[in-house]
Amino acid sequence: MTETPSKIALVTGASRGIGAATTIALAKAGYHVVLTGRDEKRLTTVDDAIHDAGGTATIAPFDLGDGDAIDRLATAIGARWGKLDLLVLNAGVLGTLAPLGHIDVKEWNNVLGTNLTANWRLLRAFDAWLRRSDAADVVALTSSVGSAPRAYWGSYAVSKAALESLIAIYGLETEAITAIRTHVINPGATRTQMRERAFPGEDPATVKPPEDVAAMIVAALRRD
Repeated sequence: MTETPSKIALVTGASRGIGAATTIALAKAGYHVVLTGRDEKRLTTVDDAIHDAGGTATIAPFDLGDGDAIDRLATAIGARWGKLDLLVLNAGVLGTLAPLGHIDVKEWNNVLGTNLTANWRLLRAFDAWLRRSDAADVVALTSSVGSAPRAYWGSYAVSKAALESLIAIYGLETEAITAIRTHVINPGATRTQMRERAFPGEDPATVKPPEDVAAMIVAALRRD
């Protein structure tokens, strides 16, 4: 019989970059990690790396834009483990960097849908299972433009500002009656595909690797 893991984590956007590095770091820290993302092949590669390092993981490929899929995943995790100890809201899209009046409506909806609405759906779907944990954490990845607006970063900046508010509200609603702790982490300049798109002329070697951010996230989970 397979031993039931003591800690269950779900990481969105786990197929590459910060998400992939975080899943590996969490597995090393003793979590069984549920990896989500759209690219099943990449998720499998990360899953293999976790198992090769002695950790355990489960892949759950789906599009975060599918709210019903989020609900189904929550039901499946609840049925299998009866709780969720850690939710890492990492997945996000940049969108086009352009003046507000030039942003395509469909793209605006996609950025807000992925960076904000999907995260609300995740909180809504997993709230009951986070409450079942003895010490649950919710971690959301943000950006400096969420608190310091920057011209031409409209949809992305708005989505991150709203995400920070969403997590703060959830924290206020749960802090006095549950063991849930919320964290908003700004990773800063990090060597990712999104960073490369935003700053195409930048030398990737001049910014930190995703593994450094993964270490920041693991450190934030420590309870003294």
